[in-house]
Amino acid sequence: MSYQEKDILEALSFVIEPDLKKDIVELNLVSNINIKDGIIYFDLQISNPAMHNKKRMVEACELHLKRVLGAEVKIDINFSPLQKAPEPKDNSKILPNVKNVIAIASGKGGVGKSTVTANLAVALAKKGYKVGLVDADIYGPSMPVMFNVEGERPQSIEIDGKTWMQPIESYGVKLLSIGFFAGTDQAVVWRGPMATRAVSQLFTEANWGELDYLLIDLPPGTGDIHLSLVQTVAVTGAVIVSTPQKVALIDALKAVGMFKLSQINVPVLGFIENMAYFTPAELPNNKYYIFGQDGLKKLAEAQNLPLLGQIPLVQSIRESGDVGRPVVLQENTPQALAFMAFADNVIEQVELRNKTLDPTKKVELTNMNGCS
Repeated sequence: MSYQEKDILEALSFVIEPDLKKDIVELNLVSNINIKDGIIYFDLQISNPAMHNKKRMVEACELHLKRVLGAEVKIDINFSPLQKAPEPKDNSKILPNVKNVIAIASGKGGVGKSTVTANLAVALAKKGYKVGLVDADIYGPSMPVMFNVEGERPQSIEIDGKTWMQPIESYGVKLLSIGFFAGTDQAVVWRGPMATRAVSQLFTEANWGELDYLLIDLPPGTGDIHLSLVQTVAVTGAVIVSTPQKVALIDALKAVGMFKLSQINVPVLGFIENMAYFTPAELPNNKYYIFGQDGLKKLAEAQNLPLLGQIPLVQSIRESGDVGRPVVLQENTPQALAFMAFADNVIEQVELRNKTLDPTKKVELTNMNGCS
């Protein structure tokens, strides 16, 4: 059966873009319709390129094409992110074109927070989002290594008479780290005010441009850098990284408590469990819970917060970080799929947070009594 382009557009006019609440034809999101060998090909822009949203859009298109054309149809959709200017958040002129600022935190060191942040950033970039990453772990910056940009230094760019730092780009992610300004063998020995000033400059003196997500890799604990962050920018939400181990869970709970303080009031989007289990290559169906089982799952349930994912303990994750190529770039491996699923859940929680809560405000210095 032959179909005309006008018939296809008529059918697709019943498909509603879920975020914009109008049909995809009226919004001019459909283009390049082509019919070949009984398959309908077309390009479709969507506001949320996450996998679960793509699946829903495919199902909706198939449903209405079948209904209007009166026959089973096969479709092949080329998705792309909606080409529109980001909606600025209230960041008091800092990061005016950044939609979402996400803090990645852990109460305890050594739980793989930087590895999780790096892979989340690349996963979001793979899904079509504009992503930036600030390495705010000022005493142990690791992002230059993880993104294979050791030795590089951000260039200066002049905009409207002011000089800005231009972030380094790698794997589709814009990146700034104190590691670009200190050698790998150079200790960063700064008092608190010097450290917080340096971190603030990564936000206030950098040309980040338009971003859907700016991830902040925070140092472990709950200290000066964390307070400086919430005083400098309006943080959309926080993700807490932990292993299932009891000593890590205790500190993860402290990190949740910090963000929930009334003076800070940053929504916690959920937990991500790293090193959740070990599966030997020779026994792919076996799982060994080296650091304990379901510890973070139980904590998430007790805190009424989502468990955003479980990342296995796999040697290639460490190896990939060491050679500067995040493991999420390894297509269709279990560890890459785990990080991609984690990214989908983060996207979903950010969207839910933005629909149900007011924008986060920067913390004013006068409100920080009792947080020192």
